[in-house]
Formats: sequence, C-alpha cells, structure tokens
Amino acid sequence: MSRIVTFGEIMARLATPGYKRFQQAMPGMMEVTFAGAEASIAASLAYLGRSSSFVTALPKHAIADSCIADLRSLGVATDHIVRTDSGRLGLYFFERGINQRSANVIYDRDGSAIALAAENDFDWEAIFEGAEWFVISGITPAISRSASVLCTRALNEAVKRGVKVACDMNYRSKLWQWEPSLTPRELATRTMRALMPKVTLFVGGREDAEEMLGIQGIGSQPQDLAELARLIVQQFASIKLVAMTRRESVTASDNKFGGMLYVAENDRVSFSPLENGQPSLYSISDIVDRLGAGDAFTAGLLYALTSSDLKASDDVISFAVAAGCLAHSIDGDFNYVSRSEIESLVAGNSSGRVRR
Repeated sequence: MSRIVTFGEIMARLATPGYKRFQQAMPGMMEVTFAGAEASIAASLAYLGRSSSFVTALPKHAIADSCIADLRSLGVATDHIVRTDSGRLGLYFFERGINQRSANVIYDRDGSAIALAAENDFDWEAIFEGAEWFVISGITPAISRSASVLCTRALNEAVKRGVKVACDMNYRSKLWQWEPSLTPRELATRTMRALMPKVTLFVGGREDAEEMLGIQGIGSQPQDLAELARLIVQQFASIKLVAMTRRESVTASDNKFGGMLYVAENDRVSFSPLENGQPSLYSISDIVDRLGAGDAFTAGLLYALTSSDLKASDDVISFAVAAGCLAHSIDGDFNYVSRSEIESLVAGNSSGRVRR
C-alpha cells in the first residue's frame, strides 16, 4: 500500500460557538479542535483508508498528548513526531463568517515547537522509509526562518530518496513576516520559487500562483487556468501535475466550488464537475465550515493518484473536487467523509436525501 508522509505544524483551533463574534464568545466557552494543513491532509487520507504519517514537533505536555491521540484515533501514524523541551503548541482563533460577513482567523503561532525545530531533530531515513509521496504546504515555511530551512532540508531528503513531492501552496499573508526587509508577498515568492524545482505535484489556486510564484495577468476562466498550469510547468520542469481549485464566493455561506487537473506528460486538462461536457461548479449554499476544504481536495488528489482504479486524470480530479466539496459540510478542519460518500457525489447524487 502507498505510504504518504505529511510535514508541518498542527495547532489547537479555538472557534466561537455558532456564528458568534469573538467579543460575544469571550470570556466564555470556545470549541477546541486540532488543525493544520498537513495534519488535515494526513487525517483525511487515513479516514479514507490510506497509510499516512504526520511529522512535526510538539512540546512535552498533556495538550500535545491529546493532539497526538486525536491523530492516532483516525489512523494517522505519529511515530516521527518529535517532542521538544522548547517551544509551544501553536494556536489559531476562528470566527465563522455568514452571509455578507466574512470569517476571521487570528494566528498565535510565534515560538511554536515546529517554528524552533532544527534539521537534525528528525530521523529523515526512518521518516521516508517506504514512502511514495511527501506533502508540505506553503504555510510551514512561512512560520519562521528556521521552519523555512527545515522545509528545504525535508524536500531535499525526500527527493534524494526518490519520494515524489506534493506542495499545497496556501498563501497566508499574515504569516510571511520573518524577513522585515521584504513584504509578505516578496518573501513568499522568493522562498517558494526556490522550493518548486523539487516539486512533482503543484496544488493551489490562481491567487496562490500570483502571490507566491509571481505569475501575473492570468484570468479566472477555465481556459485561463489551463494556460496558467502550462506556464507553471514551463518554469519548473520537475512539476508533472498541476491541480487547482476553483471557487466563486457569493457570500460567506454560499460558494461554488470546482477544480482542474493538468497532466504535463500529455498536455491533458480535466475539469470537475462538468455540465453538458463543460466545466461547471458545485453549488454549496449553506456552508458549515469551509476551513480545511482545500486540504480535503489535496487529500482526494493523493488518494486517487495512489489508487489503481482512480488513476485516470478525469477520475482523479472528480474524486478530489467531490472530497473538497463535501468538506464544506463538516465542522472542523478534518474531513470525516468516506470514499463511498465521495463517489456518490461524483455519480451525481447531490440531493442530500436521508439514507435509510
């Protein structure tokens, strides 16, 4: 069975109940779960039955123990999580958006264990033993200068062992602050362009490519995204696959969602969903929680790419987009959705009727 390794930061997520503002909820009860892009991808893969391993650094205390137990309960391997005497568990605070009011995220991640971790803290040989894919995101190198160095080392170790690399770009302007002489966008572009020559699968959206790769002047229509994918491959020969989400936001609670996969080998472009053979979008008119939908999309891609019966590009993107679509119905960052539920949506069963 294919083994997929993900690497990054996991945090405690503190969300206000329902749609309360921070000022309404605090002081008071907050909903606490665990979250982080790479951890969410590993959790989704494990829930689908794929062998996944999450690698990070966490402090030695009971809350970090609970975090690890949560991952293990889903089947995620945590053997290579490093426990440290320095650093803390990162946090983020989440206020859900609704209708015309946007969601709000406040990060509290400075000085976290992974932000302070060193290259030699990790047993790279053991981490990559038997791995087929290695997954990082553009979030981890944004955390700190040392985390950026750590990501570069991790990618080098993966490539040296023939492990394919997937990078989910995830531009976060609030995080790219560790080089004061550069704007967040300049720092992100410089850092991520240096990592791209090691990447096999690029995952992101049009905005990610603009903000982190400096590719400008591309529209948002389906044919524009196909051209953008070709430009990415032209600039970075190592990239063989480009996957992009497509999102239209009507309001915070009403979005449309779809995606595209470009295969460089045969210059093939596949979209999902389709309507009358043309690129379309799923309508999601009552979003429960959109955080983690992109992670679910990435997990769906990797699950399909490592499944013998889903490797055709049309099947890969259909599975990934359906996984991302359904993640909007799940509270929290982890996508508790099964393969049968994803395939049911791919088959056109989108009415949400009660199963009896």
